[in-house]
Amino acid sequence: MLPLLGAGWQGFGIGLGLIVAIGAQNAFLLRQGLRRHHVALVVVLCTLCDSALIMLGAVGVGSLVASSPILTKLAVYGGATFLIVYGGLTLKNALKPQTLNTADAPDALSTRAIVTATLGFSILNPHAWLDTVVLLGGLAGQFPTDQRVVFTGGAILASAVWFVGLGAGAAWLSPVLARPKVWRGIDLVIGLVLWTIAGTLLWSRGF
Repeated sequence: MLPLLGAGWQGFGIGLGLIVAIGAQNAFLLRQGLRRHHVALVVVLCTLCDSALIMLGAVGVGSLVASSPILTKLAVYGGATFLIVYGGLTLKNALKPQTLNTADAPDALSTRAIVTATLGFSILNPHAWLDTVVLLGGLAGQFPTDQRVVFTGGAILASAVWFVGLGAGAAWLSPVLARPKVWRGIDLVIGLVLWTIAGTLLWSRGF
């Protein structure tokens, strides 16, 4: 019983430590939470995608991706392109004298666009594959089968707790951050974060 609990807590702690870092997925969820626009949908999709990646890593897919130069390059360049494009759109919004848009605002993203963007940030994100599939998968592989299942469950629980907390917290703070200057600053920071992540990915590959 104690080894199982230990594996679960390790999975939760390591999973939380990896996911809390500011990244593209978290930045997008934060932005949607502040807009109060389809927050629950984004939280659910982020959690499901992360859970799927964690389980893929636990069954050994992470080592396959890490050992294939072609798959690694596809992940890096595809993810960087997505981040550059979306970061540019966010920076463009930062130049507009706008207020915080809610779900009924005319320029709010459609449900389909929200789903597409969330899946992109969750799946076309090399950092997610590196942290979730390769790293967590490698750690899970060190445990016996029963403990590996509990470790994986702990990591999935950490993702769910974080995404729910981030989405709810951002929505709660949205009235305070609804001023145009503050919102433009948020868009500026998020856009720069996305471009920085993309630049780091390309730099690491000698682009």
